[in-house]
Amino acid sequence: MIDSHHHLWRYSQKDYPWIPENTLLAQDQLIPELESVTSEAGVTGTIVVQARQSVEESESLLALADETDLIKAVVGWAPLIDEDVATHLEKFSAHPKFMAVRHVLQEEPDEYFLRDDFHRGLSLLPSYGLNYDLLIYQRQIPVAIQLLDRQPDLAVILNHIAKPEARNGRIDPTWRAGMKELAKRDNLIGVKFSGLLTEFPDGEGNMETVAAYFHETLEIFGPGNVMFGTDWPVCLLRTSYQEWAETVGTLTKTLSDQERAAIHELNAAICYRI
Repeated sequence: MIDSHHHLWRYSQKDYPWIPENTLLAQDQLIPELESVTSEAGVTGTIVVQARQSVEESESLLALADETDLIKAVVGWAPLIDEDVATHLEKFSAHPKFMAVRHVLQEEPDEYFLRDDFHRGLSLLPSYGLNYDLLIYQRQIPVAIQLLDRQPDLAVILNHIAKPEARNGRIDPTWRAGMKELAKRDNLIGVKFSGLLTEFPDGEGNMETVAAYFHETLEIFGPGNVMFGTDWPVCLLRTSYQEWAETVGTLTKTLSDQERAAIHELNAAICYRI
């Protein structure tokens, strides 16, 4: 199994102000903790993803990846709007585990998606052999589609099934329609089934609705494009690493061996060239 999406950090409130204080997230989450939870869940490889928008964090993640064979790929951050972004991309892409870039677009206004300087940076990624991880909320799907259409040569991986406005007992029809439009884009090469439980209001997130979102995602994108991810340690706000891995295992139980292998391992391996 490959976990297509998790984070690592040396916690400080200054560096990670988005992390709720006095929670399980507000502490160091590094290789020993990662090795412990992945071993218990039977995960044999991971993709670590940026959680802070700084060059220093990208460097730190690459240093951590050098310490363990468990981490197979790094999705880092680079200042895509800067004129000298090519300098950073050249440096990072020289590392064999640096495979993609992510910017926290979910926190940006719609106008940011269409900025010329942002797109100049995005357009450089393919020449360095880098993909782009797309982090958005459901409401941002329309402008994200414009981003994909403007960058047809950029391979994009959608994080957290576009963070739907999840509620028990229903699939949001706006999310469904938007995801179907995204699925028409050939440059969208993968979709991570991760980060879903933290999109429900407190006290919600029943298995029936989680299963419904999984099967909708599978129907829209097909088993050749969906991949397992935990969003650990953020997932600890709602569930454990082991419990989420078991949940996805249960959801894929009725699929063929080939489809299960694709979702649990092969799709991530292809997207991140592992």
